[in-house]
Amino acid sequence: MGILSTITGFLGFGIGTSIGLFIGYYIFIYFQSIHVKEPTFSPLVEQDLKTVQQLLPEIPLWIKNPDYDRLDWLNKFVEYMWPYLNKAICKTARTIAKPIIAEQIPKYKIDSVEFEELNLGSLPPTFQGMKVYSTDEKELIMELSMKWAGNPNIIVAVKAFGLRATVQVVDLQVFASPRITLRPLVPSFPCFANIYVSLMEKPHVDFGLKLLGADAMSIPGLYRIVQEIIKDQVAKMYLWPKALEVQIMDPTKAMKKPVGILHVKVVRALKLRKKDIMGASDPYVKLKLEDDKLGSKKTTVKYKNLNPEWNEEFKVVIKDPESQALMLTVFDWEKVGKHEKMGMNRIPLKDLTPNEPNELTLKLLKTIEPNDPENEKSRGELVVEVTYKPFKEDELSKNAEDTNAIEKAPEGTPASGGLLVIIIHEAEDLEGKHHTNPFARLLFKGEERKTKHVRKNRDPRWGETFEFTLDEPPTNERIYVEVISASSKLGLLHPKETLGYVDINLSDVVSNNRINGKYNLIDSKNGRIQIELQWRTP
Repeated sequence: MGILSTITGFLGFGIGTSIGLFIGYYIFIYFQSIHVKEPTFSPLVEQDLKTVQQLLPEIPLWIKNPDYDRLDWLNKFVEYMWPYLNKAICKTARTIAKPIIAEQIPKYKIDSVEFEELNLGSLPPTFQGMKVYSTDEKELIMELSMKWAGNPNIIVAVKAFGLRATVQVVDLQVFASPRITLRPLVPSFPCFANIYVSLMEKPHVDFGLKLLGADAMSIPGLYRIVQEIIKDQVAKMYLWPKALEVQIMDPTKAMKKPVGILHVKVVRALKLRKKDIMGASDPYVKLKLEDDKLGSKKTTVKYKNLNPEWNEEFKVVIKDPESQALMLTVFDWEKVGKHEKMGMNRIPLKDLTPNEPNELTLKLLKTIEPNDPENEKSRGELVVEVTYKPFKEDELSKNAEDTNAIEKAPEGTPASGGLLVIIIHEAEDLEGKHHTNPFARLLFKGEERKTKHVRKNRDPRWGETFEFTLDEPPTNERIYVEVISASSKLGLLHPKETLGYVDINLSDVVSNNRINGKYNLIDSKNGRIQIELQWRTP
């Protein structure tokens, strides 16, 4: 009986369980609760702002606010330029932090605080949107929404009481809304004199801090205290209306318009010092205005000559003859390495009588400091002719437009044509597979010209001029310039290789008379070449 009852009990449990599951499944499938509602669907455009923000908390600012513009182009630009921006920002940060640290450390009896490592990492910030304000002032105001989750390597070394400790910042996150103001707007490139950066609200800053290799932020309460201190200190210095000011140029000088032209003729140099091993020098002259953003003008190179004659003329635009001065520097040209300075001098424009030619013999000095004892040594002399010609009242606007005018073609040039001048200045970042001994090869209308060879140099300077007399403007012509490396050793293996080339249309130089630019070399990784083109008419 005991066995039979046990078997019957197991059968009853199995049958009952099966029947219960079947009935439960039937009720779940065919009977619905009256309290369950069908889900409703509606487009996002029909929702209010609060609901959308709850559904999509990371929605870009340019969608939330129609006043903000989308910045995909800026994010692409920052991503491409980030390796270079990283170095520039770190350099600026060191410069800004240095006086602040020097002012604060005496209060805490700290000997020194310095950056041992400062690198912002490989991840650039992203900009969620930008709003531009229109004002009646000469300024441009932009508000940006920035988010940055970076992988920086920032190590700060602190010395105090004879001990040294290092603090490393890791996993940095910064969310900020900076206001950038370009003011004042001026008619000189880059068209603004100062940059002002303010924060419209306290920034969100999150980071890890390693002290002596240990995670200092794991200490209870320290994380929140450090965060609040940083927010308060940054807000104290840069929260609007306070701002970080970065001066780009002197606005008083930038607003000034050209008032005259300085005609400079570099005549000759006398008794220059020997710089080369062979007992000679390869001199040339650079001239530019002090504190002027424009590049220098320079003469041709006179090889192996201690008493060179140039007789080359230049025109320099003058904006403030009372404060500006002309700097003249003589260099010794070198095939490899930096060109050595042989001497210099300056001509204050206020010492020149307007419209009166002056022939000046300038003693070449080591520096422009009047009391420098090094200036007593003989470095030779430089002879120049200068004439300052101020504009007349009715010529101010006209002459301001002609500051880039070039000299006329020589006599005998066809009346319907002109003189095409091609100056191959220099190249940079050249890289050969087997050797880098570059020279430039120029092809124009079937004629071939070549510059000199420069041995073992990735950044050669040629400064060579080629002239072509033409019967008609080369509107539909092109020039082909190829940079070639020739092996310096005898042999048939890899005698020459191409380092890159450019193909330039001449229609622009006919219209503008002069073009001076750097061109990216085709079939070269990073190589560029600087070529100046001039079209001189009779």
